[in-house]
Amino acid sequence: MTTEKAMAVDIKALGKVAVLMGGRSAEREVSLMSGNGVLAALQSKGVDAHAFDPAEREMSELKRDGFDRCFIALHGRFGEDGTVQGALELMGIPYTGPGVMASSVAMDKLMTKRIWIAEGLPTPAWRQVHSAEETVAAFRALGSPMIVKPVREGSTIGLTKVSSEAQCAQAYALASKLDPLVMCEQFIAGDEVTCPVLGTGAAARALPVIRIVAPDGNYDYQNKYFTDDTKYLVPCGLPEGEEAAIQALVLKAYLTLDCRGWSRADVMIDATTRKPWLLEINTSPGMTGHSLVPMSARAVGLSYEDLCVSLLATASLDHAG
Repeated sequence: MTTEKAMAVDIKALGKVAVLMGGRSAEREVSLMSGNGVLAALQSKGVDAHAFDPAEREMSELKRDGFDRCFIALHGRFGEDGTVQGALELMGIPYTGPGVMASSVAMDKLMTKRIWIAEGLPTPAWRQVHSAEETVAAFRALGSPMIVKPVREGSTIGLTKVSSEAQCAQAYALASKLDPLVMCEQFIAGDEVTCPVLGTGAAARALPVIRIVAPDGNYDYQNKYFTDDTKYLVPCGLPEGEEAAIQALVLKAYLTLDCRGWSRADVMIDATTRKPWLLEINTSPGMTGHSLVPMSARAVGLSYEDLCVSLLATASLDHAG
């Protein structure tokens, strides 16, 4: 694997920077961890960076206080779903990551799947459900085990792996508490991997694939962020040719949704057929000590600090004029 070179960035030209963190989503705690990591990294490189929590301050203060650009380290709703991106567009303040439409679509797992299917990209079968009874019907159609999850949450919050009809009601109740939109998804047994993408358009490229080995195969919220029991394999150790195929698939998925700047896609590889299946794409990936984009970037020689500066330098607007 060739070593990535950090792009040459004029630090002073970045101006006054707000690192948006915290927010009002169910992922607030993780967002604060990501944001503080990014803030420290940018400041270590001489960037005039400041913490900004939209749950505690009005967004209009970004304009009032003369911020020139924003690094979005918010996760979930009210940060990763196009709402904050739209506010920044109105104020004319460039920001990291995909624009309004791409962020909004990617946050909605149903819309993402519909677009990927329309473009011929593989994603597990699913059903949208509105009740416990419909969840049972989905279980009978999709088979056991089945995943039940809120459509517009991240970090596996509200997700249940269901292996019997008796579990369906509780799984639906949990997911519907977090989002009125609930989906059931076919479970793919096999290797769980993730792959970041950096860049925009023709310049976008996939970073190394990371294979995730969680305790008992349970890569939940706790095992993602608060334990050291999960193993992350980079190099991923997949059979020859599989990593390149996954990178190509993820890059196409990224470009299909018109993402820019950066994102990270989650993929399951069927243990029997070795076919990769797209699960979802994260347009404001985690930047904590357990996060995967920095891990993948390190594998090609890009430090956490240089990654943060490089991402900040790509901050842009949908409508620059």
